[in-house]
This record gives sequence, structure tokens and C-alpha cells, in this order.
Amino acid sequence: MRVLLIEDDENLRIAVSGSLRGAGLAVDTAADLPAADEALAVNAYDCAVFDRMLPSGDSLHYLRRRRAEGFALPVLFLTALDSVAHRVDGLTHGDDYLVKPFAMEELVARVLSLCRWGGAAVTPPVLRCGDLELDAGRHEVRRAGVLLTLTRTQFTVLELLVSRQGTPVSRTELIEQGWDEMANPASNVLDVLIAQLRRKLHTPPMLHTVRGFGYRVDPA
Repeated sequence: MRVLLIEDDENLRIAVSGSLRGAGLAVDTAADLPAADEALAVNAYDCAVFDRMLPSGDSLHYLRRRRAEGFALPVLFLTALDSVAHRVDGLTHGDDYLVKPFAMEELVARVLSLCRWGGAAVTPPVLRCGDLELDAGRHEVRRAGVLLTLTRTQFTVLELLVSRQGTPVSRTELIEQGWDEMANPASNVLDVLIAQLRRKLHTPPMLHTVRGFGYRVDPA
């Protein structure tokens, strides 16, 4: 799952993004609304966290305008504005509202909940490929009825591959889906993860390398 964090306070941006990454999420960050616009134009996200008051304007007004254009991404407002009127505005135009100071554990839990809620309408509850069963709602994977233990990133990459079964998925797309903008496409993080998945999926093999391009999942 991938999250966009818009926060102009550098120290808080680093702390929040670090906690979200520690929970297994891929996180892209922006310090203002123009940078957020650029990120939203080129990446797909499961959720966004908006600081309310930014140097470039009130993110609530920004979201109100984007909602009128059909923008449906779940958004959590993170703000020091704590009056009842501010909370009502935030929940009317956004999807959740957390007042500073806050407990980092609560923020992470709320973001994970929004990510799951945002994907519920577009993600099939169960994906199947041969004897492999991937339950997106329960975050569970079984092969031949045996429950496999996967990390969040392993699950995310496998989910994309299974959803495109029989079709090669590029290395770039897999890295963008499983990691954030800090990941180096030239590194071996994807190769290491694929090797781990192959061991966990056991035999017969169903995860195949498409040389010079990426990987493909086929029913065994």
C-alpha cells in the first residue's frame, strides 16, 4: 500500500513517514500543495495524509476543489485546528481528522484503516491463480490450502502479479507498487523479494522471470 504525506514541518514529516514505513507502507512525501499535485499526477495511492495549514494554502480548500473534480482518494487531515467547527469541516470534506499533538500509533492505525477502506471498492476480495489463493480483505495467502506468512511488501508485490496473471509486469511497476520514491530502481531489493517469494511459494514454480523486463505469475 502506498501513501502520500503532505507536511511542511520537516521534522514531523520525517517522523511520520518513518513510522508509516515501519508499518510496511510505501510513503512519498511533499512539503506543499504544488508538490502534492505533481505526485498525484504520476503515482497511484491508497491514502493521503494532509497537513491542514500549509505555506501554499489550506489543504481543505484544495481537497474540496479536487473532490468537485471527482478525486476520490481517502484523505486524513493532520492539524492543530481542534475546534468542533474545524473537525466538522475536516470530516465533511475529508475522511478522517487527527489533531496535533497525536500518538504515532493512532496515526498509523488510522492510515492503515483508510488504505484498506480506499481499496475495498476496487480490489477483488479473493484472487486465485491455480492452487494459489490471495485474500486481499484478510491479507492472507494460501497455496494448496496452506497459509503462507508474507510481509506487507511481499503481499503487495504478489497481489499485483496475481492480478495480472499470465501477463509480464515490469520491474519499474513492481518497485513503484511495493516501495516508495526513496527506492532505487537499480538496486536489488526486488530481486531479493522475488527470491523470498519463490521460497515461500514452494513448488511447482509459478513465479517466472521475464528477462530484460520483469516477472510473471502463471498457474502451476
